[in-house]
Amino acid sequence: MTYLTRRHFLTISASAAALPGFAGPSVSARWRGVALGAPASMRLEGLSQTEADPIFASVERELLRLENIFSLYRPDSEIRRLNDAGRINAPSVELLEVLSLSASIHRASGGAFDPTVQPLWTALAMGRSPEEIAAARARVGWRNVAFDSGQVALRTPGMALTLNGIAQGMVSDRVHAMLAERGLKHLLIDMGELVARGSRGDGQPWKVGVADPAGKLRHSVRLSDRALATSATGGTLLNDTTGHILHPDGRDAEPKLVAVSAPRAVVADGLSTALCLCAPEQVTRIIGQFPGARLEVVA
Repeated sequence: MTYLTRRHFLTISASAAALPGFAGPSVSARWRGVALGAPASMRLEGLSQTEADPIFASVERELLRLENIFSLYRPDSEIRRLNDAGRINAPSVELLEVLSLSASIHRASGGAFDPTVQPLWTALAMGRSPEEIAAARARVGWRNVAFDSGQVALRTPGMALTLNGIAQGMVSDRVHAMLAERGLKHLLIDMGELVARGSRGDGQPWKVGVADPAGKLRHSVRLSDRALATSATGGTLLNDTTGHILHPDGRDAEPKLVAVSAPRAVVADGLSTALCLCAPEQVTRIIGQFPGARLEVVA
């Protein structure tokens, strides 16, 4: 899965959240830009654009720092250096946090959520031969990822990670934390996953929508001090039949749209990805292992 494609789908979904009848505040500031290679936005209530612009500049600097950790498209990012060399020393706190949560979701999902699918993703996206695809599948396996504060190591030659199914949530949480530290109480962040704090300028909760890959609004959610993440197996196709969210064993995922809300965007993000690959009877058990998480949509 690429950041650009998956994030584009989620941005379209978020655009559907501008429900009729929205009553905007008398003062608010907006930012539109790019995060992890795709469109992103923020809205801050109670600040003029002039007051907010220095804050937005600080966020842009933080986004660049996070891209240098998580982006597969920056040759010197942490994850690229890890994939290229098979290990890195002194990993960042953010990378360790995402790996730790990935391990928890991997266990909770019975192995369905597995960031080591990157070699398989690449082989399928590049139209490799059946033999090359089988060889890539053999390099998939979370059990061969080792990490602590001193080092992250991929213990099988040719392994590689993609954190695209969870890193957007970490980015959203980090931006939220920055803004909260500045005393901002009412805001909406869209960095691929949505984070709402406080309320709109009219005192009502933020209203966001969940749309399918065709752009049809499936569900609306009121958010306050909460995050929402959406994943869809059919949001993008790697080839004529295979969606961008992959089972680690190479099986095609069934068509599915999942939206999860949680106190933290990184949790909602990882769970929405994982639940796309899990049987319906597993959902309640998996969600229940993450306090505050809630299934909003499964279709």
